[in-house]
Amino acid sequence: MHQERALAELLDLLDVGPEPGRDDGEHFLGRPPLEQSSPVYGGLLAAQALAAAGRTVTGELPVHSVHCSFVRPGLPTSPFDHRVERVRTSASFATRRVSTAQRGREVFALTASFHRPEPGLAHQDAMPDVPDPEGLPAYEERLTEVFGEAVAPLGTPYETRFVGPLSFDAEKDPALASSRTRVWVRVKGEAADGQPLLHACLLVYMCDVTMLETVAVRHGVSWFHATARSLDYTVWIHHPFRADDWLLCDHETPVASGGRGLVLGRVFTRGGLLVATLAQEGLVRVSLG
Repeated sequence: MHQERALAELLDLLDVGPEPGRDDGEHFLGRPPLEQSSPVYGGLLAAQALAAAGRTVTGELPVHSVHCSFVRPGLPTSPFDHRVERVRTSASFATRRVSTAQRGREVFALTASFHRPEPGLAHQDAMPDVPDPEGLPAYEERLTEVFGEAVAPLGTPYETRFVGPLSFDAEKDPALASSRTRVWVRVKGEAADGQPLLHACLLVYMCDVTMLETVAVRHGVSWFHATARSLDYTVWIHHPFRADDWLLCDHETPVASGGRGLVLGRVFTRGGLLVATLAQEGLVRVSLG
């Protein structure tokens, strides 16, 4: 799949609209992806639900926090019903709660808060000193090194360039294990101007796939011997940004316990602006055989 087609399909999937015959401003239809992989990628559910919530809020109130709970695996065989509850609407804030159902069963839940920016205190952490993305190999090139043969383009609507070792590297050489991973991400192609909610949805989509890699790197376990899925996921957005520009995700895992791993993250623009903070807990199961 060409990169333009992959992004175009994602943008189409994020264009949630009223359910046919149910234009009540509350129910929004989300299509499953064309590729019939199961379960449906959790980042897509989160991005669609955020897009649905944003359809009920004025553009003068940008989203600043998104809290997600993954209740059940989504199936690729039927659409998603994103039901938006208008919890609060004021001049400065709006709160929306989204319950996503499939075949009458809830599979996902999201709470999003929107806030009109106002003057106030300001500070941020400094951006880590890392190589520029142009000097780093693409993820497919890194996998080529792992497998010893060429890996075809993965056909994702985003691209990643890791600064340090992958979980596959740390499994081969335990000395490379680390509680921190850093990765540049961006969507492949151009996203629309003047739509901060769309770029927020794209960030939510992209970062859901990169964070739990940190737990695997910490323990030197590759995805040959482990599986992972999101349980809950939070994104706080501090400044507007573009998801089609390179963004640095700085991830750290402080703890793993009970089969779950926690990852905290910071997202910087190339210019060093801290635009988002992330937290994700996932179920990580390791095959000991």
